[in-house]
Amino acid sequence: MKIGVLIKQVPDTATNIKIAANGAGIDPTGIKYVVSPYDEIAIEEGLKTKEKVGGEVVVVSLGPVRCVEAIRTGLAMGADKGIHIDDAGVVVDSYLTARILASVLEKENFDILFVGKQAADNDCAQVGPMVAEFLGWPQVTVVEKIELNEARSGAVVARRVGGGAKEIYDVSLPAVIAVEKGLNNPRYASLPGIMKAKSKPLTTLKAADLVGGEKARVEVTHYRLPPERPEGRILKGEAEQVVPELVRLLREEAKVI
Repeated sequence: MKIGVLIKQVPDTATNIKIAANGAGIDPTGIKYVVSPYDEIAIEEGLKTKEKVGGEVVVVSLGPVRCVEAIRTGLAMGADKGIHIDDAGVVVDSYLTARILASVLEKENFDILFVGKQAADNDCAQVGPMVAEFLGWPQVTVVEKIELNEARSGAVVARRVGGGAKEIYDVSLPAVIAVEKGLNNPRYASLPGIMKAKSKPLTTLKAADLVGGEKARVEVTHYRLPPERPEGRILKGEAEQVVPELVRLLREEAKVI
């Protein structure tokens, strides 16, 4: 099988994000970038699928030059090839990202495409489903279990829907599978894997050559942090004293009653 995995490089969730002075984006100073956690699960599922049925795993990412580090992480984990789509000079949103990715993916003839259910930076959960739509492929999101059939022509997929419930789908391939936590435990890249990743094939394409006149449909005008919340207040005393004061605060300050 030819197995594709879409990944995104995002700021480490432990990073303290600051807004740039001009408000046009985040201040990159001191930010550590990593593979989005759900995308690590997608890489692992791609590798597990290869181990079961054979084939190759190709990791694909759109973004600035630093995204090559994320692709190398996937290669170090065990993927065979990487494709980097450099977005220099192109302003992208979820729509345009999906359009560009789809234009590349349709030429790769993947049998299955794994993606994280959402990126850890914006939580939009849009690119995977849009890619499926542009490719004309079926898709299943929030997947926590997948079993390929013997013919490798389809899969039975379990989708989490909340409240402990699941939906079971019989989906034909090729398909886009957006993975959820619990599907697997991503492996760590070994030292030999890290060394081998340096010599594995990695193709770089230019997003500017692939947009085909398309433009982003969402414009971000500026960024700002949410206003700071006032510190909490603890009322001490007997109930007959505290309750009237609590009611007053809820009415006059919090304005919730």
